Amino acid sequence: MKKFISIEEAARLIPEGSSVMFGGFMGCGSAHKIIGELAKLGTKNLTVICNDGGKPDGPDGSAYYGIAKLIHNKQVKKLFATHVGLNPEIAEQMNAGTLEVVLIPQGSLAEMLRAGGAGLGGVLTPTGLGTIVQDAAHVHSVVEIDGKKYLLERPLRADFAVINGYKIDRAGNVWYKGTTRNFNPVMATAADVVIAEANHVVELGAIEPENIVTPGILVDYVAHAGEV
Repeated sequence: MKKFISIEEAARLIPEGSSVMFGGFMGCGSAHKIIGELAKLGTKNLTVICNDGGKPDGPDGSAYYGIAKLIHNKQVKKLFATHVGLNPEIAEQMNAGTLEVVLIPQGSLAEMLRAGGAGLGGVLTPTGLGTIVQDAAHVHSVVEIDGKKYLLERPLRADFAVINGYKIDRAGNVWYKGTTRNFNPVMATAADVVIAEANHVVELGAIEPENIVTPGILVDYVAHAGEV
């Protein structure tokens, strides 16, 4: 298998109707080049799992930052996220009935992804108990343990995880810079195919072994985006 591919090849790997996890937090640590290419391709009916819905504009003045590009193009049919308030188009599409949105508390989303990656049966959490979260489809049931009630939330997996790494070596080992780590490492464990967008491709040994966060064995493809 060819591990290193172009941004265009990476985007074309994702067919219509796929479920896709996108790393990032308000666009920080997102695979912007792959997202941009997906927007150009117009790949539709995507189920997207991410922290948020991106923003109408980016810090560089660009329009539709992060997955906001895909939302704007109406390429997303279902969105799992923790916060969508910075992208008004999400509410508009929700009200129009063209986008289904599943809001999950941020810590719960992280744990559901971790459970999906680790092969666990679910997550027990009191967060959301007695609220509308309790009736969501991703909640299996209410479980009582030692007199305390918890929600049993299902693990989350996807067909693809699209992550971003600041440095990725020739074996696909990933190092994240600062807070760009966010959801990227856990998503890399919870998808059938992992595509990593590299800001910088480095030689083997350039990343100290103890600084490798996502090992290359988890990464199926690397697309070199260049400095961003």
